[in-house]
Formats: sequence, C-alpha cells, structure tokens
Amino acid sequence: MALFQRKSADAPAGTGTDLSALTGDYTIDPAHSEIGFTVRHAMVTNVRGSFGDHEGRLHLDGSDPSRSTAAIDVRMASVDTGNADRDGHLRGADFFDTDAFPLMTFRSTAVEPVGDDVYRVTGDLTIKDVTRPLTVDLEFNGAVTDAFGSERVGFEGSTQILRTEWGLTWNAAMETGGVLVSDKVKLTFDISAVKSAPAA
Repeated sequence: MALFQRKSADAPAGTGTDLSALTGDYTIDPAHSEIGFTVRHAMVTNVRGSFGDHEGRLHLDGSDPSRSTAAIDVRMASVDTGNADRDGHLRGADFFDTDAFPLMTFRSTAVEPVGDDVYRVTGDLTIKDVTRPLTVDLEFNGAVTDAFGSERVGFEGSTQILRTEWGLTWNAAMETGGVLVSDKVKLTFDISAVKSAPAA
C-alpha cells in the first residue's frame, strides 16, 4: 500500500488515487501549521492554546511507509493561551520551565497506514527532561502546487496524553472537590509542509 492515497470524487469507498510521486523530503511551514492543546480547567471548561514557534522536517516514502519519518522541535516559550498571566505561569518552573528546557521535541520511530488516508505515527516525545512514547493518527488532507510553484502536503490529527507522565505535576485542589487543571491533555496537529527541491 502506498503511503499516500487520496480518494477521488468518483472512486468507490476504499479506493484511492496513488500519490506515491509525493515521495521526498518536506519542511513544515510554521506560518500555515498549528501545534495546539486543550486541557480541562476547573472541572467545567476547556483552555485551548498553541505554540507559535516551531519547526520540523518530514520524509515521506510512497513505496514503503515504514521508511517515512518526522521530526518536530517546539519552542515552549511561544505558548499562547490568550491570557498573559496564564502563559507566564506555563513558562515558569511549575510547568514548562522554559529557561531550563526551551524545547519540546518529537522524533518518529514508526509509521504505518491504518485506513484510507490515515497513518499512525509513533515516536518519542520529550518535554523537559522526560522522553516517552507517543502515538498519533494523522489524516492526509491532500497535496497541491501552491501559488509559488511549491509542492505542498497537509496532515491533521490529535492524541491524548497524561501530562503527569512527562513530569508536569503542578495542580491546585478546589474547595468543591477536584483539581484546577486536568491531567488529560489533548494535543492537536495541523501540518502544512513544503517539498524540498531535489539536490543538484
């Protein structure tokens, strides 16, 4: 099965157009990509945020999905939840401690197709000084040639982690019971990547 398959409008379910010609190296476009998160706050509402400063590389192999790779570096000080006080707390020692640990990194270790246009990416996620496995299912959103003549691909997906497993243990008890910040965090990925020119 090719790494990339995309259903055409006239194709029956379960079939697709072979897009293995997209094999190559890609650079994630941070201006058109988002790495975000959602976490329950005070047991009743969600706080959403994202990291505005990140970079990454993909290698996509259309003939052998297991040879595809992904590497992403996120500068944690770029966290933005729309509230300056909260963002400052997240950057501090209670949470990310961005002065000591400026980067969150992900390095893939395996890729496998799991359905039409969906690929399971497994790798190592490092936050602060803790590295643990992470798996995320990414949907291939398609490929285009953009206004500048570059080949561009898109993926999106999400996964859930327990933040305490990465040493993010700060919390506060509420008078009515429960805690201020949930242990469960939803991570979201909306990725646009541009194909690199072949080496001369």
